[in-house]
Amino acid sequence: MRTENAGLSRGLNSRHIRFIALGSAIGTGLFYGSSASIQAGGPAVLLAYLIGGAAVFLVLRSLGEMAVASPCAGSFGEYANRHLGPLAGFLTGWTYAFEMVIVAVADVTAIGVYMGFWFPEVPRWIWVLAAVLIVGALNLVSVKVFGELEFWLSLVKIVAIVAMIVVGIAVIAFGLGSGHAHVGLSNLWSNGGFFAGGIDGFVISFAIVMFAFGGTEIIGVTAGEAQSPEKTIPGAVNSIPLRIILFYVLTLAVIMSITPWQQISDSGSPFVQIFAGVGLKSAAVVLNVVVLTAALSAINSDIFAAGRTMYGLAERGHGPAAMRRTTPNGVPWVTTLVMIGALLFGVVMNAVVPGEIFLIIASIATFATVFVWVMIMLTHIKARSAMSPEESAALKFPAPFWPYGQIITLVFMTAVLVLLGVDESTRVALVVGVAWLALLTVVYLLAVRRGRHGPAVGAAPADTPAATTAATEKPAGISG
Repeated sequence: MRTENAGLSRGLNSRHIRFIALGSAIGTGLFYGSSASIQAGGPAVLLAYLIGGAAVFLVLRSLGEMAVASPCAGSFGEYANRHLGPLAGFLTGWTYAFEMVIVAVADVTAIGVYMGFWFPEVPRWIWVLAAVLIVGALNLVSVKVFGELEFWLSLVKIVAIVAMIVVGIAVIAFGLGSGHAHVGLSNLWSNGGFFAGGIDGFVISFAIVMFAFGGTEIIGVTAGEAQSPEKTIPGAVNSIPLRIILFYVLTLAVIMSITPWQQISDSGSPFVQIFAGVGLKSAAVVLNVVVLTAALSAINSDIFAAGRTMYGLAERGHGPAAMRRTTPNGVPWVTTLVMIGALLFGVVMNAVVPGEIFLIIASIATFATVFVWVMIMLTHIKARSAMSPEESAALKFPAPFWPYGQIITLVFMTAVLVLLGVDESTRVALVVGVAWLALLTVVYLLAVRRGRHGPAVGAAPADTPAATTAATEKPAGISG
């Protein structure tokens, strides 16, 4: 193992970046979490996915503008550090790493639920532990292996979703599985109306809807290891509207047309439930394999993204210097092991509270995810506002609708954070999130105060490139 910073390997090509972006958007939030959003909002959840998806698209276009202009391992954490100050960069980077840990715990939890389809008597935590160890080991090989693995896992998900939509349309049009009593588009408005969950339920559904989009910001993280960021990032970001319509809105419309929304439970994936419910048992088995693949893909991306973020934090002196160590293949092995260790917490949670863990974890992940998006928007607004007209015109991938689209998106994301505290089932997320930010602030201030009397704990050695960069970029008046 390398003991100094030798840099990350640029082993991700355009094909990898596109499918990593796809894989990040198609995971547990869609295959499992969508049941919770359907229960809350009814068919109107389709509108919630469209609204949330539009907001996320603007976030990613803003991030894409910065990533193409300045690709780096720290991504949005580094951009926040540069434009909003070291504390903002510290909060953003570590909250994103926290987000990936929490999202990954939700993903491994879903694996335990899916395996219960075949082995209902086996304790869930056993499957969770196996998934953590297998995917963690694969992430230690090389970034190219990660990219190839994610490409094939994502390809399986995409093909399966398209096939599911086609089969679902056939079920609706030709009455396949005719033993089912209620099949048809009328299910979208005849079971209590389109807003069957009421306006309150529609609004509350955003807590889970936004969780489903969590992880899409990995596009910015991959820029640090992309071979041609100026080409790969725009293509990946611009494909998001089509993915939202195809993989979320159309898919869930088919699901709720086959099975009335109130009959969809959280005992498994709604994708599996609908085909089992209409008598297509073999299709249900195949789909269970697919949703398992989706969860493994999501964990794969989570470990990658969190590891690279912590690597970037260590490069800025915002994390232990050991996190900058890489393998001969350019993989930050210490941060990958940290992620694996953190995921073992998910194993314990699944053994102790298997019934309640998913909603708790999903709501906490939503707080962390939306906070990171808020910081991305604030960073972009600050960065673009400081540009001259000539500099703005020279941008290779400018974000659209500047500045009104960014301001509206920022207000929407802030409202989602407030929303978490309204509903009793998600209030714990706001409490945990605020406590987390307070803890990070205290840690940062203590490190800064200690840095006035000597090197900060975990800071990069003075003769390393990271230390030199941090010293030259540190704003005046900030010590440590």
